[in-house]
Amino acid sequence: MEELVQRVANAAGIQPAMAQSAIGMILNFLQKEAPAGPVGQLMQMLPGANEAAASASAAPAAGGGGLLGALGGMLGGGAGGVMGLAGQLSSAGLGMGQMQSVGKELFAAAQEHAGPEVIGQITKAVPGLSQFV
Repeated sequence: MEELVQRVANAAGIQPAMAQSAIGMILNFLQKEAPAGPVGQLMQMLPGANEAAASASAAPAAGGGGLLGALGGMLGGGAGGVMGLAGQLSSAGLGMGQMQSVGKELFAAAQEHAGPEVIGQITKAVPGLSQFV
C-alpha cells in the first residue's frame, strides 16, 4: 500500500496522509456501492486495500460534504452515490482536479493488480464513477 499511496500522492500533488485517506474513502465507497464479486476480487488483489477501507470506515464521517454533498443528495440516495463520495473527498481537502487524479491513479493501479475485466465491471455498475477513472 505504501507504494500506491506515494504514487497517488505524486499524481495528485497531495501529501501521502491525504492520499491514504482518499484511497480508503474510495475503496470503502466501492465496497458499499459496487457489486460484491468484482470488489471482493479487487480487495484481495490490491495490497493493503482491506486495511485502507477499514480505516476509512472507522474514521468519523465528513460533515455534510458541502455543495457537492448537497447536490449528491438531490441526485438521489442518502449518500448521494459518486457525488456523495466527492463531497467526502472535498471535506477531506481535495479539489475536483485532485479527486480526478487520485481516482485515475488508484484505478490504474487497481487495473494492474486485478485486471481490466474486474475494473470494468466495477465502473459500469456505479453511475458516474467513470468520470473519476
